[in-house]
Amino acid sequence: MRAKAFFTTVWLAIMSCSAHSAGLATMTVPADERGPALQAFVWTPCRVEASSISFGPVVVTGVKGCPIEGSSLPLIVISHGHAGSALGHHDTAETLADAGFIVVALNHPGDNYADLRQAGDISAMVERPTDIRRLIDFVLAKSSYGSKIDPHKIGFFGFSRGGYTGLVLAGARPDFRDPSVPCPEPAPICGEIRRNELPTQPLTEDKRIKVFALADPLSFFPTKQSLQAVEKPIQLWASEYGGDGVLPQNVAALAANLPTKPDYHSVPEAAHFAFLAPCSKALTASEPAICTDGRSFDRAAFHQEFNSQISTFFKRYLHG
Repeated sequence: MRAKAFFTTVWLAIMSCSAHSAGLATMTVPADERGPALQAFVWTPCRVEASSISFGPVVVTGVKGCPIEGSSLPLIVISHGHAGSALGHHDTAETLADAGFIVVALNHPGDNYADLRQAGDISAMVERPTDIRRLIDFVLAKSSYGSKIDPHKIGFFGFSRGGYTGLVLAGARPDFRDPSVPCPEPAPICGEIRRNELPTQPLTEDKRIKVFALADPLSFFPTKQSLQAVEKPIQLWASEYGGDGVLPQNVAALAANLPTKPDYHSVPEAAHFAFLAPCSKALTASEPAICTDGRSFDRAAFHQEFNSQISTFFKRYLHG
């Protein structure tokens, strides 16, 4: 990253935050015939000065219960990775709320840090896209935020399995037998694939989502045919080293096989978890595997650029 470009990005971020801050609230989507209850966080544009808010070892910046600034706002939905959290990308959500988006991030039932009952099962790969569709349905039709949202301006951000989730929502069709995806036993999903115990129900697509930003997506999409129905604009981020089942060469192949060339970013010296928000000291102490980067990589500095690029990308397609 060039020094001039970096400091320009930081300055623009500071200037944008001087006029806004992020409101913060929690939300529950009730259980229905399509799935269990969904727990989510919501970030909204707000003009009250923000402060630090702690959720255990995770420290976010926001204003609880802040009145929403603006109307006909775009909506961004965030999907976390394997065993992740709705707060895992809070800095990205804060940046987007500062920029005029309503942002909703959920905990995927059965595949989050507090509930791993289905995390190793292939059913999680089927249910994740349905979770997102249910979330959008509720936000637009049954939540207090619906009247503030333009339903024709919806975007998606996904990391790791969340990136896989976004591709399915965009129309991609996975090949779970793809031998290029590492899947060592005894993970249950690997045995299910080996025994051909694959889901038969249709995967959920959501055409309301107009644009996608994907970071180190888990790719079960090895061919151009598996991606041929993906027509929406995509910003694609790849770490140099990968991790947690994501191989850098698979993300590069994904970029090459998408029908429309994505806005592609390869991040030197980064490993997979570099796309998670910079960690507090307490979170680093309790979760060093997801918080510690290589000595040559500055996650906080990278996230200034990362969040700015994502915000600019969504603005291009959803603002105006």
